[in-house]
Amino acid sequence: MKLYAPWEKAFKKVATPLEHFIHAQTTTGIILMFMTILALILANSPLTQDYAHFFHTQVDLNIGSWHLSHTIHHWINDGLMAIFFFMIGLEIKRNILVGELSNIKIAMLPILSAIGGMAMPALIYLLINAGEDGAVGWGIPMATDIVFAISALVLLGKRVSPSLVTFLIALAIVDDLGAVVVIALFYTEQIHLIPLGLAGVSFLILVSFNRFGIHMILPYFIVGLFMWLFMLESGVHATIAGVIAAMAIPSRPKITPFDFSTHIKNLLQEYDNYPVDTDYALHEHQKAILINIQDRITAIGSPAARLEQDLHLPVSLIVIPLFALANAGISIDFSSIGETIVSPISLGIIAGLIAGKVIGIAGVAWLAIKLGIAQLPQESSMSQIFGVSFLGGIGFTMSIFVADLAFSGNEEMIFQAKIGILAASLLAGLFGYFWLKFSATKID
Repeated sequence: MKLYAPWEKAFKKVATPLEHFIHAQTTTGIILMFMTILALILANSPLTQDYAHFFHTQVDLNIGSWHLSHTIHHWINDGLMAIFFFMIGLEIKRNILVGELSNIKIAMLPILSAIGGMAMPALIYLLINAGEDGAVGWGIPMATDIVFAISALVLLGKRVSPSLVTFLIALAIVDDLGAVVVIALFYTEQIHLIPLGLAGVSFLILVSFNRFGIHMILPYFIVGLFMWLFMLESGVHATIAGVIAAMAIPSRPKITPFDFSTHIKNLLQEYDNYPVDTDYALHEHQKAILINIQDRITAIGSPAARLEQDLHLPVSLIVIPLFALANAGISIDFSSIGETIVSPISLGIIAGLIAGKVIGIAGVAWLAIKLGIAQLPQESSMSQIFGVSFLGGIGFTMSIFVADLAFSGNEEMIFQAKIGILAASLLAGLFGYFWLKFSATKID
């Protein structure tokens, strides 16, 4: 008898074409929660000094006269997270080409809701921090953590429709795209034109690979690595290279589905023409045919699709958990936690991620539906959209990432931001989950 973890049982109940993607996000959510709790325990235990010292350890990379030196924390945030952003880029591209954002009529509601869900939190944060040094952090509450948000929704099983899950995925994808634009345009302190120009040349080389029909991954990896290094030196955050590189990866397979079917049928027919000598040994020609079939199977999948599938596991098990372990560990002085929570930065983030997301997502969705611009997802209600808008207030991964950029070098502001992010994400996630649990009708 096959056993499933609780979240896997809930996943089995969600009938959607995106089930593999959703399953990956849900599993990642469990791991991410564990690593967040571990980071908080380490940061508030006798091991706090060792924990901080480890992530501030300097790691050098030397090739001849060329030298690159960063802390482990920096390598995670600028290096490993580039892989995370690369996967986000692949997901954005797929959704625009063939996914939830490919049909403008269906995509209109999540697109408009995502825009409202980014603009309103930023506005609320700016109103609370007007004239304060912390005003630069307005981009922090704009983000939605797709991993935690989808995990919470999927755990509700048949209480929510697959179309509502799809709505949240599309909303989060647009939200991620908005966050990338904000990071590139507003959280770049100084631009060095020569490295930026070289990064642009690298991107053009990647595009030319695509145009010339190159489907091997290695050339894209080598040029993409150089583009990341150039972006690192340019002043634009290096993770943006991941998103840009993803746009150049071919999304078309080498052969069409029709050609694949024809070739496979012919190869199988040829395979059957050779007699099998024993139950265990294959004819040499049959072995060659099987290799040919394997090549055809590889060719029917585009490089973008293969990379997106292959990267889910390392990103889920290594990149995101390491990011949480390196960034979520904050030493909390519980005697002054009340004072920290009501600081303009924390208060702005909490109000932005909770009130701002609800007003922006649910408010814009209601207005768009009333005006006839968009329509509700199938088998869902405005009450459920209201609950989903709270889940949109879970800003964990991307919010922490933006906070580190916005308040770079100011540990006190980063601390206040992380307290606000953790508090808001917890409250938004719990309220959204229980609202949907008790207000949603179970689907047969």
